[in-house]
Amino acid sequence: MAFAITQNCCSDASCVSVCPVNCIHPTPDEPEFGHTETLFVDPATCIDCGACADACPVDAIAPTWVLRADQQVYAQVNADWFTRPDAPAAPVWDAPRFPTVDLSAIGRLEVAIVGTGPAAVYAAQSILRATEARVTFLDRLDTPGGLARYGVAPDHPGTRRVLEHTTAVLRHPRVTLRTGVEVGRDVTPAELAQRYDAVLYATGAAGDKALGVPGEQLAGSVSAREVVNWYTGHPEAAPVDLSQVQRVVVVGTGNVALDVARMLAGDAGRLAGTATSPAALAALRTSALREVVVVGRRGADAAACSRSELRALTHLDGVRTVLTGKAPDGAAPGSLGELFAGLDRFDDDLAAPPEPGRRIVFAFGLAAEEVVGDEQVEGITFTGTEGTTTVPAELVVRAIGHRGTELPGLPFDDEAGRVPHEAGRVTGAPVGTYVVGWAKRGPSGGIGANRSDAEETVGSLLADAAAGLIGRPARSRR
Repeated sequence: MAFAITQNCCSDASCVSVCPVNCIHPTPDEPEFGHTETLFVDPATCIDCGACADACPVDAIAPTWVLRADQQVYAQVNADWFTRPDAPAAPVWDAPRFPTVDLSAIGRLEVAIVGTGPAAVYAAQSILRATEARVTFLDRLDTPGGLARYGVAPDHPGTRRVLEHTTAVLRHPRVTLRTGVEVGRDVTPAELAQRYDAVLYATGAAGDKALGVPGEQLAGSVSAREVVNWYTGHPEAAPVDLSQVQRVVVVGTGNVALDVARMLAGDAGRLAGTATSPAALAALRTSALREVVVVGRRGADAAACSRSELRALTHLDGVRTVLTGKAPDGAAPGSLGELFAGLDRFDDDLAAPPEPGRRIVFAFGLAAEEVVGDEQVEGITFTGTEGTTTVPAELVVRAIGHRGTELPGLPFDDEAGRVPHEAGRVTGAPVGTYVVGWAKRGPSGGIGANRSDAEETVGSLLADAAAGLIGRPARSRR
């Protein structure tokens, strides 16, 4: 028997580092790392020790014999990954790696980290392990956690377990947490640079990309971030009125788009006991919503969602997940295109009112042209190979990505939507100013991507400290 990695995988490679037989791939040193939807356990090598499951921060690893019915497919998914001709031989051990800087040359550091999301926490963990630094977290909200708290769907409790990791770091004896402090309002970057040896910004990407079409500012046209904030209970969330909504159109096919579709279309009863906000739960319980249409500009094989998230939609009780339009031809076995091609067909006219029952409808090859309505959204017009279609809807959700926003007093590349940097060192800022996470690389990659991202930035910070550019030299300590 063996363990298997399921859809909750965050790919932070905590499991890789504890596996005694190197049966989990791709590892951070392999080319495919960061480019696969999950990591994979080789059943031929796994010794069933459970070390990986204990280390996993998002509860994504379990013995194959205890997988739920909707997770059974992952036993085969894990095994199949190792049947490829170019699959790694196991066990193959990497060469030993040693610190690239002289840690003994680093004195006591005072470090401020702006933000408390996964990127901030991974960075703090690396700093605390390598040095005797004292770390002060600053968060403009009263409750820490960032996107781990307010960006993960409440019906993904395994993924939300990463908050336990956050809590453990925040309780470290050399950590201070200051909430309700907004940089730019309560303190400036220049003041932080004077108070601390190093300041690391992990402020994420709090803006939204726009469709750039007429009517998208109408009432009832919202971003996916606004919807996610609403159902996760973000303190700054605006209410989402579902009382008159029968059809929602979600523009975009990424995992966040699928999260929104699943949360809105599913039975509200399944959310009882989750972290769903009371206001959202009450609205979902009385909602008359029948249909969520998820629209992609390109074909189904180019959808931005993961296979794991698509599989999750097909297990919603009382909800049909269907495909309209032309099914993808010749999709590779196990590919996203094959999964879409396997969905039930939906041949109803999207311009007609939704029929009774609940559905999630995928429609591809449609480009948004205009959100229609006078003062309130009444529908959205698309163009495709078959011409122009207006889909009546009371709510339009733009799920086409986040965008970074400028922090007053900190350099910002408006075109790239991120803070400019070199290996995490902020360009155009005082020495000792660093950036990590989405603020550094733009809004791409999930929770696990922040770990390697943080390692690069902290590596730069440690190198600067060892070179005497920040902090006190170790010899001056008493």
